[in-house]
Amino acid sequence: MSKKKKDLKRLEGKIVSLFKNSPKTIFNYKQLASKLEIRDTKGRNNIIRVLNLLNNKQIIVANQRGKYHYNKQKQKTEEACLRIIPTGKGVVKIEGYEEVLIVPRKQLNRALDGDLVEVSIHRKDKFFEAHVVFIVERAQKEYVGVLERQKDFAFVNCRNSKSYTDFFIEKKDLQEYKDGEKVVVVFKSWENNKDAPHATIVKSLGVPGETETENHAILHDYGLPYEFPQGIEQAAAKISTSIDKKEIEKRKDFRKTLTFTIDPKTAKDFDDALSFKDLGDGKIEVGIHIADVSHYVTPNSLLDAEAYERATSVYLVDRVVPMLPEALSYGLCSLRPKEEKLTFSAVFTLDSSGKVLKEWYGRTAIFSDYRFAYEEVQYMLEHQKAEVDSSVSLTNHKYTVPDKVFAAILELDRQAKLLRKQRMKKGAISFDRVEVNFNLNQDNKPDSVFFKSSKDANKLIEEFMLLANRKVAAFIGSQQKKFPFVYRVHDDPEEQKLVNLRQAVSTFGYSFNPTTKGINKEINNLLLSCQGKKEQNLIDTLTLRCMSKAEYTTENIGHYGLAFSYYTHFTSPIRRYPDVLVHRLLQTFLDKGPPVSEVALKEACEHSSQREQLATKAERESIKHMQMVFMEDKVGQEFEGVISGVTDRGLYVELIENKCEGMIRTVDLKDDYFYFDMDRHALIGDRTKKVYQLGDPIKIEVKKVNIIKRFLDFAPIK
Repeated sequence: MSKKKKDLKRLEGKIVSLFKNSPKTIFNYKQLASKLEIRDTKGRNNIIRVLNLLNNKQIIVANQRGKYHYNKQKQKTEEACLRIIPTGKGVVKIEGYEEVLIVPRKQLNRALDGDLVEVSIHRKDKFFEAHVVFIVERAQKEYVGVLERQKDFAFVNCRNSKSYTDFFIEKKDLQEYKDGEKVVVVFKSWENNKDAPHATIVKSLGVPGETETENHAILHDYGLPYEFPQGIEQAAAKISTSIDKKEIEKRKDFRKTLTFTIDPKTAKDFDDALSFKDLGDGKIEVGIHIADVSHYVTPNSLLDAEAYERATSVYLVDRVVPMLPEALSYGLCSLRPKEEKLTFSAVFTLDSSGKVLKEWYGRTAIFSDYRFAYEEVQYMLEHQKAEVDSSVSLTNHKYTVPDKVFAAILELDRQAKLLRKQRMKKGAISFDRVEVNFNLNQDNKPDSVFFKSSKDANKLIEEFMLLANRKVAAFIGSQQKKFPFVYRVHDDPEEQKLVNLRQAVSTFGYSFNPTTKGINKEINNLLLSCQGKKEQNLIDTLTLRCMSKAEYTTENIGHYGLAFSYYTHFTSPIRRYPDVLVHRLLQTFLDKGPPVSEVALKEACEHSSQREQLATKAERESIKHMQMVFMEDKVGQEFEGVISGVTDRGLYVELIENKCEGMIRTVDLKDDYFYFDMDRHALIGDRTKKVYQLGDPIKIEVKKVNIIKRFLDFAPIK
């Protein structure tokens, strides 16, 4: 193509973009020349030529002689939210298409992550792709990057997994921000003839690479606030910390019933407590008492609006970003030992076989007699004695618990095992995943990695929380008259993903039949057979990827993973907004009050599900960051690993010793040209036919660690 034709083609693209981004605006050639900063006669004549060409193609329509507007009827468009993926391409989810559609980099049309866009759909070979036609609404989200100052301007380098461009900062917006700082910017404008969008710096996060800076950057990346506005803190501080006797008189009083909490050693917010009463004849009464957040956080209040917006607490490696101010989350609502507290409770009478004979729901008052850590209860259960060793004690001293407390813990453990057995019999999926944790030093940097698995003490609490969540949902959901409610649902896994799982686990020698009727049992057998083996974490992860995402909704479809027909979230209102809603709805139901608006409830469910997903991503990012800090001084060291993912860009490898995951880039596989075989989840050598396949063991050397850009590179060792 000649230079003249190339110039005309480039001009055509710019003019089409102008019309697409202003579909209702009428342009003549003079206005377009002004917009494109074309002032010479030759350039204006080229604009006229392009306008005639576009008019002939019906991409634009002549409104009057010499005046044109975009022909929106030319092609069918769909509205969607654009997401940018690590490759710099975009993805959109369009109704009617099973998979997300890729938006090629050249067809992003200056749209950014989170923007609401109109896209046109195009077939390419066997697949469909989307092209951004124009931007309906900018997301106005924050972007985080490193400031690169020049004399009269600056760029903020924001290129990461969600941004494919830098942002231009004008001199007047630079103020005292320093070169090399990590800063937060917001989008300002992106003119058609500019290579980069203009932005304004909102704040500095500090020096790149430092833990405080990087954690704040992660929260900003996902739009998660880490500070409360002053008015919210003040509103929380104004709430009286004393409990009115008249309020206790309105409630069922459990203050003289044996009650205790079991939580992690480091916990500060105690959502739940258990009470225990031996009724004789093999029957017991178990109270599941949950902090009554809804008593303090009332609808339409400042605190309620803030809690709704956050929707969840966020758990990073070295900190918790709470949903509620500390005055509530760590103080007033937290079920601390030796303090009277207001609670919302589910109380059950159980027989010796774990059958629920009676159920009661309502507002209560409790007095927690003991605060146990999981490690303390686990020690009692493992050693079968009413004693806690100093090595696991919260106080670092060996102590003995009263016989009645020990007897209660033993019986609750026995009942929890019965409840779990019943769940598994009905087809619940058992994911006993190993969690990666870090021992942090005084500078919040990891000294070592340790793995946390769920033991009997954890499962004791888990089963009674599941019981409360299930029974509360069934109590309302099984009524003949529909009452709008918040359910926690989990859809069946996708069949194709299960077929892919069979192929992946066969490389380890495991048999798995995704077409069997008892697929739940098949999944559990797979998870059980790999337990304790080096590939367990990988197979657990691959199996989890087959599962649908759990979400909040007003339409109950049951919970596949737990094998429950009805399920909700009732037990953690300090850290989850849906639980606050469930408490309010349950109380309205008990009072025979009018149902709330289902439309508003649906909106709250969608918002809470979205915020939960963002928090989960931020938590994973926090773990990745800490893994990179941990690996920073290990460049050149060798480790055994397992190939945990395969893409055309390279191999993801999870290290067996510490579960850190890094990448061997395809360019670093020096002995051959390797191509990606999607069906085999493998990279295959063109000449040598050497295969690097998902699940293969591999020995690597740590090649490079970049904390700021968040990547960990490995090189294979022959």
